Amino acid sequence: MNREAVKITKSDLFGKILLDLNLINSEKLEIALKEQSSQDKDNRRRLGETLVELGFVSEEDMLGALARQLGLTYVKFSEYPKLIPAASYPTVKFMKQYKFAPIGVSDSVMKITMADPLDEYVLEALHSFTDRSLEIYLSSEKDIMEAIEQYFGSNVQMTSIMEGMREEDAAEEGIELHEDVHHLRDMAFEAPIVKLVNMLITRAVESRTSDIHIEPFENNVKVRYRIDGALTDVESLPRRIQPAVISRVKIMSRLNIAERRLPQDGRIKLRVSGRDIDLRVSSIPTIYGESIVMRILDSGTALVVLEQLGFPEDTVEKYRKVITTPYGMFLVTGPTGSGKTTTLYASLNQLNSPDKKIITIEDPIEYQIEGINQIQVKPQIGLTFANGLRHIVRQDPDIIMVGEIRDVETAEIAIHSALTGHLVFSTLHTNDAPGAVTRLLDMGIEGFLVSSSLIGVLAQRLVRVICPKCKELLPPDRQVELPGLDITAYHGAGCEDCRYTGYRGRTGIFEMMAVDGEMRQLILDRVNADVIRQKAVRKGMQVLRDSGWQKVKEGVTTVEEVLRVTQEG
Repeated sequence: MNREAVKITKSDLFGKILLDLNLINSEKLEIALKEQSSQDKDNRRRLGETLVELGFVSEEDMLGALARQLGLTYVKFSEYPKLIPAASYPTVKFMKQYKFAPIGVSDSVMKITMADPLDEYVLEALHSFTDRSLEIYLSSEKDIMEAIEQYFGSNVQMTSIMEGMREEDAAEEGIELHEDVHHLRDMAFEAPIVKLVNMLITRAVESRTSDIHIEPFENNVKVRYRIDGALTDVESLPRRIQPAVISRVKIMSRLNIAERRLPQDGRIKLRVSGRDIDLRVSSIPTIYGESIVMRILDSGTALVVLEQLGFPEDTVEKYRKVITTPYGMFLVTGPTGSGKTTTLYASLNQLNSPDKKIITIEDPIEYQIEGINQIQVKPQIGLTFANGLRHIVRQDPDIIMVGEIRDVETAEIAIHSALTGHLVFSTLHTNDAPGAVTRLLDMGIEGFLVSSSLIGVLAQRLVRVICPKCKELLPPDRQVELPGLDITAYHGAGCEDCRYTGYRGRTGIFEMMAVDGEMRQLILDRVNADVIRQKAVRKGMQVLRDSGWQKVKEGVTTVEEVLRVTQEG
């Protein structure tokens, strides 16, 4: 170390601490001091900020050294408490402006973490705000902002809004509901209602919700979220504000607020937390008023690939072989919400290449895929699945995807498209793969057309995945013995990360039936689904429940989940 460098470090306690901790050397400190002195006096950054900007030291190491210099404790966001007690705190705006957050409070002490513990103005303001003594900690600005959002974000705002509404509700008890359309419109644009509906949607998106249910009952209005396929109560709204909340949702989705006797469908497009969200809205009249369900379609979510769907290795190979056939019809079956559309998107994404023309007709378009022509169904102007499909075949496509086969006309056009050299994908509502054949025949499609066009059927369900944070082996007395299967089962004990459900996320279980010569003959003979199923199993098809047991054996899901989504076959 040269003499000049020694002189510099002795005049700067913070630099000396960094040197003592071997975080920098004297040459780097000298460069940083020169850089700092060259900065404009009014906008001069602190030494630590300059060192981080030059890449000489990490922010975490810099803050640790700064805490040592100031005699404080440096805390990271991961070390903050998950929740803080209810108390009187400064406003969120003030905390964000001056970059501090409370991280604990008792009768006599309030713990505060600050990005700048030397800010005398903030310290004086806090001393004026509370009679408690202050315990100051040091944190990064990023961690402080995360803490403010965690402690005072959307959930807390929702509680505040609801408390205000309940106070109004108590004050106005006995007042009749207003049914005047103009009054409803005015109420729908009032700030508390706007905030409430926006908050319900924001909270839903943040908690990985697929559907928001707003359901009126005699004494209140329940709000429920469907998370990982299971409904959970999240809020109970005052009965008084039901018309205003429903009207607000209907205005956002461009529905007729005056029409309360008939079902209506609409859509909302929003940007939530930097993501483009599309909500498919359904309104239906019930005995206590209109019930609203909003299906959340997150167009900002990355498109999944086949490997992420949960296919077993042998099934995914069979699946790839079938979907790369040059022509024919492939069906994905299952109830609503079983992931059929996601599987088809993953398939199209796999097949998408410059030498293929792919056209889809959907309702709604859930993902936008580069290089694929996608059509949105619009029944009000005559653009139905059948009508759109009839015109699609004139566009010279290689691959066609029909969102759903809902009627015999769509089925016939799809089959004829498959027979004339196109690869056609679609979905059908049946319980298992063999049932798709029976459904087409029951719709009135000739057996020879089904046998000639159908190349495969995939039945699927979604099961909830055991939360990795609280996953544990089931105790011996709770292990389930399954005939012919050696399975050691796990479960989720429940933790904050999974909202104490024991599950986080979902994966698929599958039943893949390829249609070969023998299967085609059975279809021509119009045998029932049980005979087709037995033949498919003899040829190696794994039924849904067995696919589920495999997931249990791998520790992915639970026995209860498999039983919940499958039926004995």
